Parts: sequence; C-alpha cells; structure tokens
Amino acid sequence: MEKKRLLLGITGGIAAYKVAELAHLLSQNAVNVQTVMTQSACQFIAPLTFQSLTGNPVFTDLWGTSHSYNMPHINLSREVDVVVIAPASADFIAKLAHGITDDLLSTLCLARNCPLLIAPAMNRQMWENPATQRNVKILRDDGIHIVGPVSGIQACGETGMGRMVEAVELAQTITAFWQSNRLLHNKNILITAGPTFEAIDTVRGLTNKSSGKMGYAIAQAAVESGAKVTLISGPTCLTPTAVEQFISVESAQEMLAAVQNHIAQTDIFISVAAVADYRAANISTQKIKKSDSNLTLELTPNPDILKIVSTTPNPPFCVGFAAETENLVENAQAKRRKKRLPLMVANWAQEAIGSDSNELILLDDKGEHVLPKAPKIEQARHLIKHISTFF
Repeated sequence: MEKKRLLLGITGGIAAYKVAELAHLLSQNAVNVQTVMTQSACQFIAPLTFQSLTGNPVFTDLWGTSHSYNMPHINLSREVDVVVIAPASADFIAKLAHGITDDLLSTLCLARNCPLLIAPAMNRQMWENPATQRNVKILRDDGIHIVGPVSGIQACGETGMGRMVEAVELAQTITAFWQSNRLLHNKNILITAGPTFEAIDTVRGLTNKSSGKMGYAIAQAAVESGAKVTLISGPTCLTPTAVEQFISVESAQEMLAAVQNHIAQTDIFISVAAVADYRAANISTQKIKKSDSNLTLELTPNPDILKIVSTTPNPPFCVGFAAETENLVENAQAKRRKKRLPLMVANWAQEAIGSDSNELILLDDKGEHVLPKAPKIEQARHLIKHISTFF
C-alpha cells in the first residue's frame, strides 16, 4: 500500500483498547497515523499509548496552542487522506448526525474535506434504540462510511449487536477503501451467504456443506467497489466481513424475512446462499428419541428467495448462483430463465463447496463468460466488475 495519511479519532468506550492494535497495524503498513482523542477516550486508554505506537503527538484539546496557526480542527483534517473514528460512541454518532461541535474531534469532522469512516461500538440496547438508528441513517445519507458493528458478547455481559469490528477487519476495510476501484460507489448491495439450517427437533436439523466463503468474498469485493453492503448469512465458521450491516440467520424462512426487510432499499441482490430446498413439515418440540424402527420425516418445500425477489414488480438487479453436479450450463441457464435473472453464476458443486478457489461461468444475455479457476476473492472481484458493466 502506498504511503497514506490517516487521522484516527478515538471516542469514549471500552472498545478503545482494540484501537491500539489498529494503530499498530496501520503504522506497520506504511500509514502515517495522527491521533485525536476525546476527553472521554482518555478515561479508557492513555494518549501516550498512541504516541508510542504511531510516533506522532496526540491531540485532545480544541484550544491547544501547539499546532501551527492554533487551528488544529482545520489543519489536522487538511493533512490526511481519510478520517477514521473508532470506537464511535452513540454520543459521538449523534453529534455527527446533527452537526454538534463541542470538542476538537467533532469540530474537525465537520471541517474535514476528506472521507470519513466510523466504527460504532456500544451496548446492544443503545445500538438498537430508534434514536441511534435514525442518526445512523442520517450519516449514511450524508455519505459517511459505517463499518459494523457486529454481534457478540459485550463488556457489560450482554450479547447482541454493538461490538466494534476487530482491529484486523477494520484495517482491511481501510486498506480496501484506499484500493477501491469505486465501480459501484454508493450502490446498495444485498448479499446472502452460507447454508441454512432447518430444524427437525430441538437438537437436529437439515443443512448442507456450504462454507459461505464465496458469499463473504463477494461481500468484501463489493465493499472494495465502494458499495454499501448488507450481508445476510446462515451459520458459518467465518468471521463476518466488515460490511455496513451484518445479519445472522438460521433457517430459510428467517433468511427470506431478512431479505424482505431490506430489499426495498437494494440496487443489487446477489443470492449466493445455499438455501435448503426443504424443511420439516412438523418440528418436534422435544428431542426425537432413537429407536430400532425406521423414522419417516415429512418435508415441505422452502420458499425460493431469489425467485420471490426477481419476479416482483420493479426488482433490483438480481444475480443468482447455480451449483450443479451435472449438465452445468444447461441447468444453470434453465434456472436463469425460470427466475428471470439478468445474470447467473454457474459452478461445479463438487469443486466449489468448502474450497478456497473455484471456476465460474457467468451467464447473461450476451452468452457465457468463463472465469478460470482462481482464489474466490479474485473471482469475487471479477464478478463485481462484470456486474458494474450493467450499470
């Protein structure tokens, strides 16, 4: 990565300890990091920590006289390529949304002439509060890039959305932002990934071997393209990529509900998830006991999420995936026609599932476009580039 200049803003929150690692990672990757901390942030971690990690002085005071012309809120923002706020507290998000400038960091953000990325971190109830969600929507509409949060165990002991993304993921997002080709800048992309799990009883269920790797790679490539990405994922062992919104689901019906909640704001829908075709007609409320007799399960079809979206009036641009074990192109083309898709991605199931690389065939009205076998992240970038040609 070419030498870049970054202003790292830290607000008050226990997640501030993660930002020390972020400062270290960026500094080790030839990024000149200048740190600005709020007074609340200084209660959680000492400014000396960031001075030691970055080699630059740390600014905390709007009225400080150490900076040239005594205007740090102007000068600091003019000397960097991007401003990153991590963690971004609920209070600071509210300030950004409403233009409140009562300290150095908030004033600097209002006076900046460069992009702004924020990584929210707060208690789950604070994140889900309607006031916070209104403020987040304002920031998105203002073109501010929001990374996370993710779901997990929080410092207060509760579990839910509100954890700041890990330092490594945030560093990758910043790198991707600088390297971004901006092909789909500000497009809203909705992606489904991973398998679904259809319960039979309280402990057993139907699922498949999908790892989610292709969907997560496409989400990363979409972020790199400048898009606003929402990732809806079934159960996987993968760490959620640093998208604007990550939604964890289990069953096909949960995935459909999540898709329907977001599809109205979607420009591009990429259906990568390996959704189970069937589910148990009747789910036992107790564990089914083993016996020496055969067990018969009645299965009922699951909804076809992609078809539901693609056949509605004024659908978004829809991309489907067809994993086949025989007659690859013929079966994929039949699915494309049935679901009225402008673009279908075909691959061999036996080669793609669980692997880190695969071969793709892109099928559209102009014919077949073969992407020779390559790592999934490379294939994802080729796919996003191909999708961008339709826009």
